[in-house]
Amino acid sequence: MDLHDLLAERTRKIEASGIRRVFDLAASLKDPIDLSIGQPDFDVPQDVKRAAHQAIDAGFNRYTPSAGWPEVRNRILDRFAGRHGVRPEAALLTAGASGALTLALLALLNPGDEVLTPDPFFVSYKHLAAMCGGVPVFYDTYPSWQIRIEELERLAGPRTKAVLAMSPANPTGACLADRLKSDLAAFARKRGLVLISDEIYEPFAYREDGARSLASWYPEGTLVVGGLSKIAAMTGWRLGWALGPGWLIEQMVKLQQFTFVCAPSFAQKAVSAALDLDFAPTLAAYRSKRDRLVTGLRSAGYRVEEPAGAFYAFVEVPPRYPNGQAFVEEALRRNLLCVPGQVFSRRDTHVRLSFAAPDERLDAGLRVLAAMNGA
Repeated sequence: MDLHDLLAERTRKIEASGIRRVFDLAASLKDPIDLSIGQPDFDVPQDVKRAAHQAIDAGFNRYTPSAGWPEVRNRILDRFAGRHGVRPEAALLTAGASGALTLALLALLNPGDEVLTPDPFFVSYKHLAAMCGGVPVFYDTYPSWQIRIEELERLAGPRTKAVLAMSPANPTGACLADRLKSDLAAFARKRGLVLISDEIYEPFAYREDGARSLASWYPEGTLVVGGLSKIAAMTGWRLGWALGPGWLIEQMVKLQQFTFVCAPSFAQKAVSAALDLDFAPTLAAYRSKRDRLVTGLRSAGYRVEEPAGAFYAFVEVPPRYPNGQAFVEEALRRNLLCVPGQVFSRRDTHVRLSFAAPDERLDAGLRVLAAMNGA
């Protein structure tokens, strides 16, 4: 008997992360121009580090309540209400935003249930749905990265349980305008669906239209997934949250008790300090980086939608390359790291570039990209 035959069928349906493969490749190259990985190019703010140190020294190293420290959850809910004009019924602190997504899908999906999922998508969406026994049904957002409600109407069926939406989005940087969020909320309410609104990049919204949460229009049926791990550079601390209706959060807490147990204890205390920080200077710096990248790309003849949020651009591959994979392979030969579009999509017509990088690295990358397009 081959012991490999004991592996569950779900493991054969899940591919290794293409982003992590690029991350591993970057570690093997000598001084690459890395525009691939989505994490900030600055360190955790000193006030947040100090709060983490103090929490560890004060003994906050043990298990916490499964939902997280109540005072931290209440502060997050208060912050959300101040920013979006509605206070969700309940909050759960999770092991990163991915932990929140996992618990949400485990709580909602029976085998064969469907989740309307954007294309392009964040890499884990389709795999998490499959791991939880569900089926991702993709709705197309090409070429402007916006949702078309008529397509959701066509795709929604009797097994549809939820709609996944991300704004600002990874990999496109797109934000859903307020009018479209209102229409999406009306669609979900009419159909009796849960909206899972992935808002981990919410602090990186570069314009006011589209900065409000989907929960502002559909509080009774929206689960907001969020955190400060991107804006406070805490990506390795694995602290996120889920905010939403009590009936759903209650079941997610129950599932957390037997999976993640609780979010990291010291990080719960540290994020409370991060809630007090002014991130306006960081937002301004990243808006400047976005403008630098988009201007350089367009000057070199690339077609790209200007990102309205996050720190990514999803760039159309020039006609001289057959697909995103071929483009990325040529970039690698020139010591430039980026991610092929097929990692995030059923298509392979684009590449993702991260502008979470020092300006000199962006400029070096732009020089390579210009040469690759004959500019």
